[in-house]
Amino acid sequence: MRLITTFLNAVSRTRWALACLAAAAAVLIAACGGGTTADKGPGPNGIRALPQGFSDLRAVSYSPYRSSTSVDRREFENITDTQIKEDLDLLVKAGFGLIRIFASNDQEGIHILRVLRANNIPLKVMLGAYVNSFEYDTNLTPAKKAAIQQANDDEIARTVTLANAYKDEVAIISVGNETQVDWSFVKISSRALSKYIATVRAKVTQPVGTDEDSKAFAGDLPFSVVHHAEANSPAEVLAQLDFLSIHVYPSEDALYSGCTAGANWSDWDWKQSAIPEAQRAQSMMDAAVRVVKTKYALVRSNLDRLGKGYLPIIIGESGWKAAMPSVKSDPTCLGSNRRYKFMANPVNQKRYFDGLMQWAVEAKNTNGPKNIIWFEAFDEIWKGSDDKWGLFNVDRSVRYAIQGKNSASSTWVYDSTSTADNTYWKATTQNIALNASQYTLFADKSTTGESKPTVAWDQDLHWDPFANTTITTVNTANASSDTAGTNSIEIQPKPEAYGWGALIQSSAETTVNLSSFGASSSLRFSIKTTYAGNLEVGFSTLTEAGDVEQVLLVFTSSNKYGYVSDGAWHDVSIPIAAFSAANPNIDIRLLLARFIIADRYDYTKTSKAQQDSNTANDVRILIDNIYWSK
Repeated sequence: MRLITTFLNAVSRTRWALACLAAAAAVLIAACGGGTTADKGPGPNGIRALPQGFSDLRAVSYSPYRSSTSVDRREFENITDTQIKEDLDLLVKAGFGLIRIFASNDQEGIHILRVLRANNIPLKVMLGAYVNSFEYDTNLTPAKKAAIQQANDDEIARTVTLANAYKDEVAIISVGNETQVDWSFVKISSRALSKYIATVRAKVTQPVGTDEDSKAFAGDLPFSVVHHAEANSPAEVLAQLDFLSIHVYPSEDALYSGCTAGANWSDWDWKQSAIPEAQRAQSMMDAAVRVVKTKYALVRSNLDRLGKGYLPIIIGESGWKAAMPSVKSDPTCLGSNRRYKFMANPVNQKRYFDGLMQWAVEAKNTNGPKNIIWFEAFDEIWKGSDDKWGLFNVDRSVRYAIQGKNSASSTWVYDSTSTADNTYWKATTQNIALNASQYTLFADKSTTGESKPTVAWDQDLHWDPFANTTITTVNTANASSDTAGTNSIEIQPKPEAYGWGALIQSSAETTVNLSSFGASSSLRFSIKTTYAGNLEVGFSTLTEAGDVEQVLLVFTSSNKYGYVSDGAWHDVSIPIAAFSAANPNIDIRLLLARFIIADRYDYTKTSKAQQDSNTANDVRILIDNIYWSK
């Protein structure tokens, strides 16, 4: 998920020449079929070579979804043949000759290939077999595991059927998508993945590979191992491949650098703070292209070391967002999406696209990648905060990155045409220090000397839940034991696999300067709950460098700082010094998320039994009188 000079006319002519070669290359591919070389690689017939002319095809990932608002809604979207033909025609006009399809199901692989052939559209296909995970989920019943295994077997069978039925269209096949890396959502053991690949390869003639984050095959780098502990796991997968397809996203490296353990191994100087502002955006994008080249070189070197010098590598995914996505709170790195503010832009996307495509032309005759597949063709709103990667938006208007690649048409709308319209890192500026004895976020009664947020609730400052957790204002002064105010905030946790949370933050990223609140100051609130397990409480700040720092302290029901989960109201007071000790990098001169309450299970160690108890009993959490006090 997630490079730069604006190239001269000579480069544009090269790009157009590349597009013109697509049709001729397609003929060569059809004639080539699944050619092999008998002297190297796995299998009785040796490794299968990529089709002749493969490297000449401009490539892009394609999914047909338009109106799906979630991953679960995609299967119900009524995608028509006319819509798919419209999409494919746009890609041909933009100079593309190869599309990557992620799955062989009815909505994607079967439907797209049928339309492609019926309309004689000059595009070749990298067909995907999307297999799901069940091996490492201890909560799945045997029946559920068997159902997932059957679904995987069905997907493999469909892939084989399509590859053989559409030999003229399907150039190569990829089995599995990001299954080996430690953060994968579909973790599959190398043994199981190897069997899936071998099963497909034995029944088709096209080259067969897999798509994976570059980290899994980069060698002995920190945190570059796969998610499971099997010996020689990468080699087990490599033994089955005709090619390896790797994913590299410099923007995502920048997004999560410093947020999670091991992220810094792929960090890069995306801020380019030493570069004058007038050149900073372009310098950032030049550096981003270098990241892709460096990661490719690491994988290439590791494969060579393993005796796989003959195994071709393609960049199966890389892209750049053209717009700031809808920012949602990231449960593992609160506020990390903010870095898109400095990166996501149509001009920056164009610079990255141009840089990668120039490298694709240069690399095909060297030891570089045999192709680079851009992610992705069209925006997909079901991705939510991870949308805006498309070269076209969801309405099929073309973005600036491929302006000039099409025949003149009044239906093609450009997002931007100005190279001055770009984004880049800028140092954070502070607001005037708050001169008050108390900074009140939520309370029924006013206090002498207090200050309340100057930004309007609901318009800017707001409660923001993780995932589906709900937050409502309720009347709670209905019993003599309720010592808090009349109105309280009720949080109903609806946890995801990682947990749940809620925070008060500013949509416009307006910060408040609490520099007058010293180490003896405190964050205070009242709480009433019978919540089983532990909670986290804290806040986030910006830094002068523009980064986000967060601090969350874990609380047990032990009366520490006043917290007890016995169903009665309790007043909690946490010294700012305790937060500073937990994260010295926080800067309350730039307070961002004013208050956070959460239970992220990896951090709190709330047990599965406690999680189930909270859900079964529909446990709520009442919060009141939230303020910072000197």
